[in-house]
Amino acid sequence: MRLPFRIIRLLPAAAVMLAAGCHGIDDERIPAMPVAINLADAGLWNVYGVKTLGEYNEFIKPLNIPAGFFYGDNTYTGFGGVLLIGGMDPFDPTTFSPLAYDLSCPVECKRDIRVRIDDESLEAVCPVCESRYNVLMGGGASVAGPAYSHKPKYGLTIYRCVPGQLGGYTIRD
Repeated sequence: MRLPFRIIRLLPAAAVMLAAGCHGIDDERIPAMPVAINLADAGLWNVYGVKTLGEYNEFIKPLNIPAGFFYGDNTYTGFGGVLLIGGMDPFDPTTFSPLAYDLSCPVECKRDIRVRIDDESLEAVCPVCESRYNVLMGGGASVAGPAYSHKPKYGLTIYRCVPGQLGGYTIRD
């Protein structure tokens, strides 16, 4: 039996909500801003995409990060920028999946306070409040710090990675 596409799209969010317990996760704390990063062809994906677990790249249009990436008029990088990281499908931990989040810490809620990846734990960490977020398989849910102790817990804003026909992905809100 095949599930309708609408239901399949909701399954990751449902899993995160169940894992968070009865208090849920607030992943809409930062202001909604458009996100559109076109890495839909294999050439762009091979340069700027992610191919392995824990590999990541940041996209921040006002700062021209990453260097050399062409930001067109229709390219948008959310509130604080976009974190693209190689993670795992929460329903099949053997399946690699590119994941995308807004870089702004939802506790600080400022464009210029961005989470960074801790290369040892592969968690996203806020340099100001020191909240930690599971970005590999936890849907950006907080795991420590003020974001974790807040009720409801704060989580990073999640963006979609949509497969392109030419071997890459498009990152969208």
